[in-house]
Amino acid sequence: MQVKKFQAATIQEAINLVKGDLGSDALILSTRKLTKQQGSSTGTAQELFEINAMAGQRHGDSSGLDRPDLSAFDGLKSELKSIKEMIFPLSQARHLMACFDANPEAIDLYAKLIRHGIAETHAEAFLNRGGAFEKPAPHASNGLHEGVLNEVLKVIDVTDPFAHTEGRIVAAFVGPTGVGKTTTIAKLAADLSLKQKKQVGLISVDNYRIGAVEQLKTYAGILGVPCFPAFSRADLQAALRRLEARDVILIDTAGQSHYDTARMEEMEALIGRDRSIKTHLLLSVVTSESEMHAAATKFGRLNFSSYIFTKADETKARGIIINQLLKQRMPVSFVTTGQRVPEDIFKATKTGILRLIFE
Repeated sequence: MQVKKFQAATIQEAINLVKGDLGSDALILSTRKLTKQQGSSTGTAQELFEINAMAGQRHGDSSGLDRPDLSAFDGLKSELKSIKEMIFPLSQARHLMACFDANPEAIDLYAKLIRHGIAETHAEAFLNRGGAFEKPAPHASNGLHEGVLNEVLKVIDVTDPFAHTEGRIVAAFVGPTGVGKTTTIAKLAADLSLKQKKQVGLISVDNYRIGAVEQLKTYAGILGVPCFPAFSRADLQAALRRLEARDVILIDTAGQSHYDTARMEEMEALIGRDRSIKTHLLLSVVTSESEMHAAATKFGRLNFSSYIFTKADETKARGIIINQLLKQRMPVSFVTTGQRVPEDIFKATKTGILRLIFE
């Protein structure tokens, strides 16, 4: 398939030329700024913007006889942007077009941030702080990319709640229904007991879900660690006393709607007022941004000390993690990436989360 070249005085005009000739499913291969002389006598220069593009798979002959073999572009899939992908974010932020005229490479970065789930306002701020809108641009394309990602990196804070070695650690895991609390506890218990050689104990205070205690006991039996149920404040204190010799105690709680005020008050009375218990909030990455923020706000009454983001394998729009960190600052302790126990979990690091979002 032939690669076509389009030139115009502005980026928007060049994109319109591509869309008019090749259709809305065209693939952008590259963008750059050119300088063209306007006559030998004056010696003045005119800025031009050039886009190299090719027709998408749905454009042209539907028989497929002239359809391009895109296998050669497999290594560049993440870099190939359709006109539709670029037009949508730009149509929502027309005020940025003049900024993109100053630095066309910023278009690809902006589209990348949006495509990976970062909110438009945050994407614009990251590009601005990364120098993308300065004229002349302070970086080459690779340098600009690195500068913007470094700005994203600054937002991420991490913690390891099991790092210190003095005294017993008691950690309770809370969150909405279906975020994977019990499976996450099993993964952590396996790592702590088998790899870190810590003495681990488990407690379940989930008296709402049928079979919840049995599920945790099954994991406990496989790992060879004790597990006790606790259905009241007195039960919980008794279980903690029975496990007082353990290095780490992990508490599984009932998943619940953050809009259920009565259940939230019950959970607060059970674990939220005990300063010896550190609470960690689990949030599913496939949750909508508004619901994730609402859950974090409602569970805030339990004074949680870190986020654990789950189900990161079920979406590519993992930039929602960044959006939540900007809305309610709190360190991330762990991220889960599947159902396998104990493999699909990793201890949060700044670079690890950044790679997860943009892989």
